[in-house]
Amino acid sequence: MSGHSKWASIKHKKADLDAQRGKAFTKIIKEIVTAARQSGGNPDSNPRLRQAIADARENNMPSENVKKAIQRGTGELPGISYEESVFEGYGPNGVAVMVKVLTDNKNRATSEVRKIFMRNGGNLGEAGCVNWIFSQKGLIYISKKRVTEEDLMTIAIENGAEDVQADDKEMYHIITETKDLEKIKKSFEKIGTDKAEVTMIPSSYVKLEGGKAEQMIRMMNELDEQDDVQEVFANFDIPDEIFEKAMP
Repeated sequence: MSGHSKWASIKHKKADLDAQRGKAFTKIIKEIVTAARQSGGNPDSNPRLRQAIADARENNMPSENVKKAIQRGTGELPGISYEESVFEGYGPNGVAVMVKVLTDNKNRATSEVRKIFMRNGGNLGEAGCVNWIFSQKGLIYISKKRVTEEDLMTIAIENGAEDVQADDKEMYHIITETKDLEKIKKSFEKIGTDKAEVTMIPSSYVKLEGGKAEQMIRMMNELDEQDDVQEVFANFDIPDEIFEKAMP
């Protein structure tokens, strides 16, 4: 898990939690509104909405905020309609980058994302240029303080997880088929999980060091801070010590 998950873990640890929570709320509300608008306000029959509500709970979003976001999506309350886009391109040394966007102004979002790529030694590509490198998977984060690797492996294997990786200093990463994410997360209820998400995992990685690695981390941070950007995925492999030095 050398790319997105390592970056997300370190960013989560070092970010100011109050600021992070406010930005997370904005992105989760957009996702709830869009999911409810597309497939209705019942999470039992709307997996995307169910996952967004789970994200809201993990970020301690008040239930009233969730309710209102669903109502805006279903049309019970007035609200903004967001357009979904996926931008694909390349970072330093040809790193594959996918950027998922929810925006009320696609021209603005396109312009801002392109500027971030260019500013950090990358360039936007055409649709389909890198998505073949990624597969959609479920990803569960569990702190190493919660459980031994042996016990975690036993639970994961018994419940059908695809893989367990422990290359993060503080977290285990459990990879699942997307359809199995909720079931496998539930199997860890007694232990507790730190985060669960649907993500995009690359089939190969590009190793970066020195200035190129720092440039890539800057790109990821700038994309994450852009208001229209929901998620960023990339296939870089950067040593932990460079992450620690380069993160703000």
